[in-house]
Amino acid sequence: LPAVTKALAQWVFSHPYNIKRPEVTKYLQPFQLSPETLQEVSARLRKDLLRGLGKHSHHKAPVKMLPTFVRATPDGTEKGDFLALDLGGTNFRVLHVRVEEEAQKVQICAIPQEMMLGTGEQLFDHIATCLGDFLESHNLKGQTLPLGFTFSFPCEQLEIDKSILIRWTKGFNCSGVEGKDVVQLLKEAIHRRGDYHIGSVAMVNDTVGTMMSCGYKDQSCEIGMIIGTGTNACYMEEIKNVKRIEGKDGRMCINTEWGGFGDDGCLDDILTEFDVEVDKTSINPGVHIFEKMISGMYLGEIVRLVLVKMTKDKLLFKGQISEALGTPGRFETKFISEIEDGLENAKKILTELGLDWDLVDASVVRLVCDTISSRSAYLCAAALATLVNRIRNNRKLGHLKTTVGVDGTVYRKHPTFSSKLQKAVRLLAPQCDITFLVSEDGSGTGAAMVTAVAQRLAHQSRLLEESDGEDNEEEEEEEEEGQ
Repeated sequence: LPAVTKALAQWVFSHPYNIKRPEVTKYLQPFQLSPETLQEVSARLRKDLLRGLGKHSHHKAPVKMLPTFVRATPDGTEKGDFLALDLGGTNFRVLHVRVEEEAQKVQICAIPQEMMLGTGEQLFDHIATCLGDFLESHNLKGQTLPLGFTFSFPCEQLEIDKSILIRWTKGFNCSGVEGKDVVQLLKEAIHRRGDYHIGSVAMVNDTVGTMMSCGYKDQSCEIGMIIGTGTNACYMEEIKNVKRIEGKDGRMCINTEWGGFGDDGCLDDILTEFDVEVDKTSINPGVHIFEKMISGMYLGEIVRLVLVKMTKDKLLFKGQISEALGTPGRFETKFISEIEDGLENAKKILTELGLDWDLVDASVVRLVCDTISSRSAYLCAAALATLVNRIRNNRKLGHLKTTVGVDGTVYRKHPTFSSKLQKAVRLLAPQCDITFLVSEDGSGTGAAMVTAVAQRLAHQSRLLEESDGEDNEEEEEEEEEGQ
């Protein structure tokens, strides 16, 4: 790896801004991870993947490696009409997707605050009512369509159509749902109405939906990755390596939940004082350490803390901290993208934050933003390199060609994040040829794809059973004739 290390080092430590205050380096150096450190991060994640896949070790593993029961990616033959429900916040979406036309109809429904804190029966009755209204308005009530259900809360998935809510998050606290199968609760609510029917239901994680929506366009897509408010990834693993699942043949998509990487302290040596502060003041201290280093919910706050420290040390803004800069959460992550996109943006944002700045201040702020967003991209690349290298090694390939389906505002909207991530992962996984494809609608088209693939596999299984049955009958007839 010497050539890789040298190439990576040259551009990890190159910065586009000519700064006349060299003393700022000591604040930013802890964020500048060497190529060797990135390779070490990748190696540590590789160990955690194995712990998460283990039959007896997964309970304590920080990277949960959850089976999704999605056993194949699209093959391009999928077609037909599907429904999709997307519940993950104060609004939820109902969709009708016609796969082969890549067409969809969407309706957004609100969930009132009191319903988020009411009974589970009220919530699912509301969802069933909105779904019924949607079917009525689009003349679909007479059809029995399969449904993909994106339910973005922590669940233990037991089958493709059975998922137990572990705990509510995001302000929800509906009684009688935790510990229950959310698919069954949805079906019961629809049954209580009695005026329409749905077909088979497939539970869909949003990361898996990202992979599957891209997989319909590019059949070599076997990884899904989200880098937005939070971060996560999924990939196709050999079933024989998923020790808590029966069976040895075929593959299954694993939802890594890699945001929890580092929760056992394995990343403590690369955490900065600013990461420690962000974690300490978050709503879930000690949890999702990796996510807090790289995702959109936290990047703005990391930058703010660095700027506050520099200002206190008289390196910025004449030592004057404005009320806005001194307020947690006021430096939004979107400011990072805007500031890195141009010096004029930086000037405008610093003015809006009530800061007395000069041109050198503005350049230093751009450098801080660039350094912290770059660390995010490189850490993400190290984690992604772990997944592509694992797939290649699983299949005993000298060279792997694969596609990663990606979604999330950080990846989509930051001006250089995607290019830095792509360059880094190619250097960290030199034996892999990786294409990146941005997902258009993981929770809509992706949810439909999960359902469509599940139906295709079920149909193939039925045909196989029928064929085996016919073969057995023929054997029995031959035996009778022989007797």
